[in-house]
Amino acid sequence: MKTSRRENVINLFTKTDFQHKWLQKLHNKEATFKSKSSQIDELAMFPKENIQDLVNMGYTSLSLPKAYGGEGITVYDMILFQETLASFDATTGLSIGWNLGAIGELFEKKLWSEKNLSFFAEEILNGALVNRSVTESQTGSPTRGGRPGTNAVKKDGSWIITGRKTFTTMSPVLTYFLVSAWIEEKQQVGFFLLHKDVAGLTIDETWDVISMRGTGSHDLVLQNVKVDDAKLVELPETPSGGPINGWILHIPACYLGIAQAARDYAVHFAKSHSPNSLNGPISQLPNVQQLLGEIDLELMKARHFLYSVAEAYDDCARRVHLTNELGAAKHIVTNSALTIVDKAMRIVGAKSLQRNNPLQRYYRDVRAGLHNPPMDDATIKKLALTAIEQDQANLLHHVPSK
Repeated sequence: MKTSRRENVINLFTKTDFQHKWLQKLHNKEATFKSKSSQIDELAMFPKENIQDLVNMGYTSLSLPKAYGGEGITVYDMILFQETLASFDATTGLSIGWNLGAIGELFEKKLWSEKNLSFFAEEILNGALVNRSVTESQTGSPTRGGRPGTNAVKKDGSWIITGRKTFTTMSPVLTYFLVSAWIEEKQQVGFFLLHKDVAGLTIDETWDVISMRGTGSHDLVLQNVKVDDAKLVELPETPSGGPINGWILHIPACYLGIAQAARDYAVHFAKSHSPNSLNGPISQLPNVQQLLGEIDLELMKARHFLYSVAEAYDDCARRVHLTNELGAAKHIVTNSALTIVDKAMRIVGAKSLQRNNPLQRYYRDVRAGLHNPPMDDATIKKLALTAIEQDQANLLHHVPSK
């Protein structure tokens, strides 16, 4: 029996029984998650039930290492699962991706003390959800290097934290917020682990956008939040977090999933739409076949690049040779997703603009990828600077002796 193109893709990139098992678990939720996508978008409704389903499945603790009771998934595992999940519902995929990525980075890099990591592992296994809260309206993305306006001041042995964070994705259900703040006495940025119920912490429901409408990326408001010294869990050496972090690849994985969903819709439409001006479906038309071929080629390029980078990151011996590949993967996949959805809409025509058509939602959702870190201009600039620096290093290395 012939397998579908989607099944062939899954089989091509799936390498282990563990991956197959979790893909099957996710596919068991496919119909349920897809059935809610339109309402989530229309009402800007956070998908609480979907997220709770993932918690109940144990999905939200997958990136916790086995030594701490989790499954210890790799970055490759994560993007395989996240791409699949996002193809069912983009909002659910992007939202839970931040949780998986934050946990993966924390434990891989041992960013906290062992005592704090052990405590947090128990919380995660009990269903706790976490995301970093770092972006502010005045500073923009922290990857740009801006100093947070949120301040933490030591008073009578406790930290008093005041500020406002934007784009706090998954805020309606987060158990913990990992908040960046400027610590004047230390002259550096620190991260505080704040429980959702701490006094002075509130959510201002400001999220009103046309893309990823259901992610609940509201403002986190901190008004004289008082915590003890133990809640200062992280003092990064650099504002941007230091060494490369492969767990950010959950971002392009999400947009690749949306692109796959758009592609699948366009193919099905082309095979089934038969206007009376034709003797058969529009899939026989050369211009439609051209667009379909271009879509699949774009998907192949994006997917192979993303998975190749993830595989290199997971191999410690190869990871040290990565320079700008993580940012490039996000750039390539996000822009490919934009192209793919656009071509899918050209195939479907004006029907793709109807509010009950998923393509118009995919079109809006993939736009959000341009504004997730790292931004395109920063990635391109880093590629250029790296090339220049490497050439300069080569010149110095080959300076002839007198």
